[in-house]
Amino acid sequence: MTEQSPSISALDPISPAIERVKTVLFRPFDLGRWFVIGFCAWLANMSKGGGGGPRFNFSSREHMGFESTIDQAKEFIIDNFCWLIPLVIVAVIVSIILWLLITWLSSRGRFMFLHCVVGNKAEVKIPWTKFREHANSLFLFRIALGVIGFLASVLFCMFIFVIALFFTTKVVQNVLSVTVILLSTLVFITLLVMFILVLKFTTDFVVPIMFLRTTSCVNAWREFLVVLSRNKLRFTLYILFQIVISIAIGAIILAAVCVTCCCAACFLVIPYIGVVLMLPLFVFKRAYPLFYFQQFGPEFDFFGSAS
Repeated sequence: MTEQSPSISALDPISPAIERVKTVLFRPFDLGRWFVIGFCAWLANMSKGGGGGPRFNFSSREHMGFESTIDQAKEFIIDNFCWLIPLVIVAVIVSIILWLLITWLSSRGRFMFLHCVVGNKAEVKIPWTKFREHANSLFLFRIALGVIGFLASVLFCMFIFVIALFFTTKVVQNVLSVTVILLSTLVFITLLVMFILVLKFTTDFVVPIMFLRTTSCVNAWREFLVVLSRNKLRFTLYILFQIVISIAIGAIILAAVCVTCCCAACFLVIPYIGVVLMLPLFVFKRAYPLFYFQQFGPEFDFFGSAS
């Protein structure tokens, strides 16, 4: 289908992506247009955010041993069982509902924002309706991926817990325990990197293929895998260059915060307003993968097909 092209560059798409930012946001400048496109960008990125993971601390055994910690946890659960279990159940249900809602809205938003960038439009209602089936397909794919990632994380934490229990009770040799923990952590990190790459490729390339072909997420992934399998090195360089771009964007934001004596930070932390203020960066980040991907053949000309 798509053979390796002799001219695939990670630098060349920068210029047309910047031009796309100028075209969408500054030719002409319209504040109302910014707020409409910013709303779509906000929906598209609302599922992205920082979060803390589980933290483990196996030190300070003189102050509180692992076994005593377990005993205290058991006592606390037994003493507060009547209200603790219902509270946990309610918290889990609310968290799942919020996760599903945010994932669904952001799936719709990704096609809405892509519609605005590709078509140079500031519309909400039309892409919300037009790409409903696309967004639902993406939503189901992301939910399945999230469940797999969650189960893998739980299994890993349980495994580390068992190994740590063996470690503290000296059921196995310490050296063996540390070795197993390090190897399992390495495997988990590898799986985590693969998980992040799937999310990244889904956003950057699979969603645009769905947009272009009006197909499902699974079918779009099949098409993308054909290109990926023939261009592994090029997409590796793409990911590395994306890291460079992220660092550059972070430096720009940091410089803006410093120049304004942290006043800009007060506005950037406001979810919707922050996205509107940084809209040129969001448009650039959405346009850059499209111009990169269209180097692989005219069948990936997103902007030509949108006219």
